[in-house]
Amino acid sequence: MKVLLLGATGMLGHNVLRCLTAHGHLVRAVVRNAASSLEPSPLLETVTAPELNRSVLLAAADSCEAIVNCAGCTDMGLLRLDDYLPANRDLCQTLLQVMLQRPVRTLVHISTANTLWHGTDSHPGTEEREAAEPFSLSLYEQSKAQGEQLLLQAAKGLADKRIVVLNPGFIIGGGGLHPSSGQLVRMGWRKPLMAAPRGGKSFVAATTVARAAEAALREGRNGERYLITSDNLTFKQFYALCANVGGYRQHIVLLPNWVVRAAGRLGDTLRLAGVKTQLSSVNTALLLEQEHFCSTKAYAELHIEPDPLDEAIRQCMGLANSQ
Repeated sequence: MKVLLLGATGMLGHNVLRCLTAHGHLVRAVVRNAASSLEPSPLLETVTAPELNRSVLLAAADSCEAIVNCAGCTDMGLLRLDDYLPANRDLCQTLLQVMLQRPVRTLVHISTANTLWHGTDSHPGTEEREAAEPFSLSLYEQSKAQGEQLLLQAAKGLADKRIVVLNPGFIIGGGGLHPSSGQLVRMGWRKPLMAAPRGGKSFVAATTVARAAEAALREGRNGERYLITSDNLTFKQFYALCANVGGYRQHIVLLPNWVVRAAGRLGDTLRLAGVKTQLSSVNTALLLEQEHFCSTKAYAELHIEPDPLDEAIRQCMGLANSQ
């Protein structure tokens, strides 16, 4: 296919771009800076635009059969819901308009697992249940959920087009030009003592999400969401895995819950004063929750298997080349 790719310079977009071209797709990537150093490929064309507005996307989508949207705002330090909406909700509305006015038949939108219920050890979360507190209180989650719902509602009225939503867990991998979820790995890099909250995440390799995006172009069902995760780990387990992959010793201390909550309350005070910070009562509450997700549907319908998380950590650390 000829695919319009948004968000190509991010860590996930970097991996999606490599996967698409490896499968022989022609890719047109929209970048903000003409100097963006995407890996050269005879299958890659770049379009430079300062923002993803309707006119830019209409022009970029000309002759494209599909769109993969990796773009979005993941900054957990923004102060208002309105700060997230242009990238996480309004862009989805614009992409719907582009689909109707161009020969685009398939849209694969990459969202987040945080819009879904985070589950328990005995009852993992699936695509069938929406997010619950504290995740539903997150401004980031609310903006992503609104974007998803716009797309899923529109999909119901499409007869000859497809909209597929991917809900990845916490993505780990190499590549990209901007700060990403790899910061979690770098926070503990070679530190002899690491303090961690008592919660955890459902982690997934960026290469797995990239292969899911490519497979969704071919096999994803219209109006469906696919949860893409692999390893449900506590933060302590995750940092122990990082230390093992990196070949260093690390003593991990679990922070008392009251310390984490106190940091969140301090963040609330700073945010009320207009200070941009990732600390808030909601964000720290997320760190005390353990995510338990199940991706049986995605791996069965998209016919892929998850890549090892230790290899994704190795790529993030720069100890191996991304594949």
